[in-house]
This record gives sequence, C-alpha cells and structure tokens, in this order.
Amino acid sequence: MSDHSHVITLPEPERFDTNRSSGLFGITAGVAVVAFVILAITVTLGRNNPALIQQFSYSWLFGFLFFFTICAGSLFWIIVHYATDACWSVVVRRQLENVAALFPFLAVLFVPLILFRERIWQWMSIVPGTDHLFDSKIWYFYPTINGVTVPVYWIRLVFYAVFFIGAAWTFRTQSVRQDKTGDPKTTIRLRGKSFWFLPLFALSITFAAIDWVMALDYKWYSTMWGVYIFAGSAGSSMAMLVLIVTLLKSKGYLQVVNLEHYHIMGKWLFVFTIFWAYIGFSQYMLIWYANIPEETSYFLLRNTESWNILSTFLVVGHFFIPFTLLLNRWIKKKPAVLSIAAIWILCMHLLDLYIIVLPNIHREGFAPSWLDFLCPIAIGSVLVLGFLWQIGKRSLFPARDPRLLESLRLTN
Repeated sequence: MSDHSHVITLPEPERFDTNRSSGLFGITAGVAVVAFVILAITVTLGRNNPALIQQFSYSWLFGFLFFFTICAGSLFWIIVHYATDACWSVVVRRQLENVAALFPFLAVLFVPLILFRERIWQWMSIVPGTDHLFDSKIWYFYPTINGVTVPVYWIRLVFYAVFFIGAAWTFRTQSVRQDKTGDPKTTIRLRGKSFWFLPLFALSITFAAIDWVMALDYKWYSTMWGVYIFAGSAGSSMAMLVLIVTLLKSKGYLQVVNLEHYHIMGKWLFVFTIFWAYIGFSQYMLIWYANIPEETSYFLLRNTESWNILSTFLVVGHFFIPFTLLLNRWIKKKPAVLSIAAIWILCMHLLDLYIIVLPNIHREGFAPSWLDFLCPIAIGSVLVLGFLWQIGKRSLFPARDPRLLESLRLTN
C-alpha cells in the first residue's frame, strides 16, 4: 500500500472578518481625523510663517517617503515573485498585493507636496541664469525644445503615478480573478508582464528618488542614489510583510504560513540588511575617495554637529545589530523574535529617511519638531484604514494559484 502521509489538502479560501477589527478601524479613523484637523489648523494659522510651513512640508515629505518606499518595495516583491516563478511566496503574496494597492491613497497624500513644492524643492523657484550649478542641470528640470520649455518634471510625476497604481492594480485584480476561475494561464500571463514591469519599476523608483529626495539639494548628486533608496524599500517592505503575517496568524488567520516561510522571509531581511550596507558604504567610499565638493556636501552636513550622532547610530542600528541577529538560523524560525527584528529594521529605515530629508532645513544640527511625529502618523493612519478596508474583501491568500501546493510543501 502506498504511503499517503505526505499528502496535503488544498485549503479553502480564507476571509478576514472585518467585524472583528471594527474597534481598530474606529480608533485608526479617530487618530486620522484628529491628526489632520491639527495639521489643517497649524497650516492655516501659520500660513504667514515661512519657517513653520517649511517644517510642515519637510515633515510631510519624510512621512510620505517612509510609506511610499514600503509600498514600492511590496510591488517589487510581487514582480519578482512572478518573474522568478517563485513558489515560497504564494501564501504571503496577497498581503503584498494589499500593501501595494495603497498607491491610490499615496497619490492623494502627495497633494500637499505639490501645494508646498517651492518650500521643499528650491530649484523650482530659481531663475535660470542665476546659478551656474543649476544651469548645468537645467536640461533635467526645464529642458527647452525649439524654444518651448517642456514640463518634464510633471510628466515624470504622472508617469510614476500611472505606473505604480497601474502595476499594483494589474497584479492584484488578476490574482483575485484567479481565485474564482482557477485558470493557470493567469499566472503565465502575469509572469510575462513582470518582465516588462521590472525595468519600468527600476526606472520609476530611481527617478522618483532623484526628483523627490536627491533634488532637495539640487547642487548635490550621486550615481548610486536610486539603488540606495531601493535597498531600503525592499528591506522595509519585507519587514512589514513579516509583521502583517504575524499579526494575522495571532488572530487565527493564515495558518497556511509555516516556519519555513518565516525562515525565507528572515533570510530576505538578512540579505537586504547586507545589501543596504553595501550600497551605503560604496556610495560613501566613492564620494570620499573622489573628494569633489559638489558630492561631499551631502556627507559633510550629516557627519558634523549632532547629525553625526544619528548617522553613526544608523550605521550600527541598520547593519551591525540586525546582521548579528539575523545571522542566527533559529531567529528566522521564531516568529516573535523575527517580528522584533522586523520592527527594528522599520525603525532604522525611518531614521534613515529622517537623516536624508530633515538636515536640509536644520543644517546647524538635529532639531526635532512635533510635526516630524504627527505627519507620519496622519499619513500612516490613512493607509492603515485603506488596508483594513480592502483586506476583508478577498481571500487572505491566493486560494487557486497553481503553485499553492508547492508553497505549502516548502522546505529549506
């Protein structure tokens, strides 16, 4: 008689009970309302205070970038899942789709940055011909063709919105449709699309990093900047995935996720901890070695005064601490411990973006503002509401994905 002890029965689709999260939804909605009311009053009453408006603008950009990079990283993992025909990520892919589906909310949350754009990006208020460094880069900001100025910045902005929203929508809707049809050709079609989306993703996140972050100081540049932002995006999104899966499992959901899946998620956290450090060191080393004033200005600002303390802590906290923890195999198979490591990595990613953005207006040293806390809370609460609103509409995992069985049988 044959041995059927290894046979695994495919699980039925699993729905999140939104009624069980009504309390969390209400609390988050209350936080969002209070945060936005306070910010609206602050901006209205302080509209004649340039320093306050500038602080709000930079704090909002800081909060926006944190959540944008997490959503962008989630989209990256979805694309890579299909491009590599991976099986391990099938049971967790739907949560990546749910996070990436928040791009329409991010598009709306980008509006304050457009309204206060001249408070953030100084190049927008510079008259051509007054700064030779700006004039040397005007082809990127304000190219002129046959005497006509082309608004390439806004064209790129629209492209980013269309790509990120469109790509996330494509993968999620097709994946959800497969839950009903069970058509394996859906996976094949999405795999074909992933090869087109992957280079478009690389271009989009690179130029978005240049337009929104590197252009905060239009005099400075780095050829590795897009990869640096990507490294933080991929690591932080995987950390967020670990937390979402752990929270759902603690409520009795996603029992299809086992310790083998945690082990792989832990290994990816480990990989991108090293990759972030490698790219960060490479960027620093090349700029230090070349010693060109136009390039060194970035690190001169962040390695002096009290910013140096935070920069040093970032190196230790973003690399040495998680590297030491995640080097251990047993930690990757302990969901509670791995979740703590994931929270730490998210905190370090937040600190990384803070050091990137805020020194541009606090050049004399670290000067925290209450807006630095309230703006991320306001943005985050809206995105949590969006996540809770959509998570109960579909199965928590792709129930009829052709590689679901392989994912359930995963071993490392």
